[in-house]
Amino acid sequence: MKKTFKISHPKIKVPRLVEAIKYEVKKYIKRERRKTLPPEVDFWDFDCRYGVDEASSEVIHLSTINKFISQAESQQLESFYLEILVKPGYRSQKPKAEQPINVDDSVIQSEENQE
Repeated sequence: MKKTFKISHPKIKVPRLVEAIKYEVKKYIKRERRKTLPPEVDFWDFDCRYGVDEASSEVIHLSTINKFISQAESQQLESFYLEILVKPGYRSQKPKAEQPINVDDSVIQSEENQE
């Protein structure tokens, strides 16, 4: 989805337009996530960009889209550009954190081993 949303309309009030835009974005994301995954793909990931226009758009995270839409409303912008592109996502394993050793436990274990 590459779209320039207008936040001004002669009959519809701005808060209603903003809610409609948020709903449209949410509906698009849900529709893309429902598509069948290709083999060896773990989930659908999204590349998102936001800006006043396409040339000045910057990369944003998927979870911050609603915040930027609300920000456009508060800045009273006439329109803004939003780009959401789907891509395959692959899960990576988290590195195992080393467990700290308590001095008290090691002392107790060593005493038990000696007996």
